Amino acid sequence: MSVSHNSLPQASIRPVAPLGIVAAELTELLAMIEGSAALEPGLVARLRRIQQLASGLDPYIAACTTPESQALAALAERTRAEPWPDRFATGHTAVALEAEMRSGHVEGQFLKTLVRATGAKHILEIGLFTGYSALAMAEALPADGRLVALELDPFVANFARESLVGASGDRITIEVGPALHAMQRLAGHGESFDLIFIDADKAGYADYVATILDHGLLRTGGLICVDNTLMQGQPYLPEEPSATGRAIADFNRRIADDPRVEQVILPLRDGLTLIHRV
Repeated sequence: MSVSHNSLPQASIRPVAPLGIVAAELTELLAMIEGSAALEPGLVARLRRIQQLASGLDPYIAACTTPESQALAALAERTRAEPWPDRFATGHTAVALEAEMRSGHVEGQFLKTLVRATGAKHILEIGLFTGYSALAMAEALPADGRLVALELDPFVANFARESLVGASGDRITIEVGPALHAMQRLAGHGESFDLIFIDADKAGYADYVATILDHGLLRTGGLICVDNTLMQGQPYLPEEPSATGRAIADFNRRIADDPRVEQVILPLRDGLTLIHRV
């Protein structure tokens, strides 16, 4: 399939994944050194080639991935248009949020493919935000499938409810409140899920997975997907990470050392870990 560079989607305004950060850094570096007489032309050409490799990959992948549905595109646009900094400043949201926090087109299509490939009918999402990933997965569910989404922030949950009315959104049930409490209640009711997607507070990741494994929330043969496990490269960079980066590094280490599971980190966007209980 041949794809014109003019048809490639525009990059995110703010890079949020390791590759995007690399591409942005290289673009700025090239702008600083272009035309410099102090550098050999061959060196500048090699840097330009590296920058093209880095900056072109994500847009090319997006262009070659099945387009998002009209419902997903509308939800993405509504998420981008929302003044999230103002919502936080006025106390509507408990924490600062931004449009880049949604899963996005390629990751959404990957999650949709996972639902179809695994035959999942019962999905748990921990951390809903505006509902993009939930809707992507719900679109792949069979008619009798359902998705339970846990969201802490009432404003965000209401935003998602308004966005998910109709079509596949009717397969999604949103519960508002602390995720661990809801998970323990679901386990107490004997609930078990085929696929569990975690994209919430990073400091809570280890407790979420422990609760899933300890309370039987994942069916035999089920799959856990955990987002942002590369966290802008912080887990492996030499400098001191942020508190969030440290939480992800600790989580990755704990999962790697857990004999109950097998896992793989995919370099999809900001890192996506697939966990399977052995």
